[in-house]
Amino acid sequence: MNNSQLKDIQNQKDIRGIDIQKVGVNGVEVPLIIERKNAQSQVVSAKARLSVTLPHNYRGTHMSRFIEVLSDYSSRNLLGVDIKGLLSDIQKKLESQSAHVKFEFKYFINKKAPVSEMEFPVGYDCSFQGDLNGDDYKFILGVKVPVTTLCPCSKEISKYSAHNQRTMVKVKVSYRENDIIWIEDLVDKIESCGSSQIYSILKRCDEKYVTETAYENPKFVEDVLRDVICILKNDEKVTFYEVEVEAQESIHNHNAWAWQSEDKLMEI
Repeated sequence: MNNSQLKDIQNQKDIRGIDIQKVGVNGVEVPLIIERKNAQSQVVSAKARLSVTLPHNYRGTHMSRFIEVLSDYSSRNLLGVDIKGLLSDIQKKLESQSAHVKFEFKYFINKKAPVSEMEFPVGYDCSFQGDLNGDDYKFILGVKVPVTTLCPCSKEISKYSAHNQRTMVKVKVSYRENDIIWIEDLVDKIESCGSSQIYSILKRCDEKYVTETAYENPKFVEDVLRDVICILKNDEKVTFYEVEVEAQESIHNHNAWAWQSEDKLMEI
């Protein structure tokens, strides 16, 4: 029995009158091609979420069609490279006005220790998010960057030392189609905003450098947030940003947290 002889339940009419904003598949594991700055592309393991809008008169969407489009792009080595084309094909395949996709993946960047210059890759949690509404396309790059922060208050009031935190800086940025923001550049800018950077490998000379650098550069989460915002505000490529900073406190039973976003296009 072929597909044409099987009853299509998804296409049944629904009488509840509710449009669904997003419906699709989530947690799809795929190999994603990531373009690197000044290097060959990196293939990463990603988890994908794909969705479309569903008009109120349809009972369900066709889940298998999302995977069909993913399979086609994967076979052509375009998965991750052509997000807009992927969304356009999902629109057509599922006959929807809008389509959405989000890929979450670990991206590795080689990083040298500050003194010994021993090198080992650091993994960063990243995401690609694309939204296509009619012909209106928006792409959002997301990165999560760990840094060290040293408490300014603790340094000021303590006789011997100051407490440190592992702080996670989460940044999302959007930019125009004819521009590009490299993951490497964005990570580098964010890392410069902490008290000190985090490395995969440190010898004693490196550890001395890192701890002393942090001690001489104390920062609250508010300081980190504002420093990141200053960079993104002054970057002409960035049209939208969202910044979240959370410090895992070492002496409190809670975390310090700060958040801010801005759509720079709304100011024009």
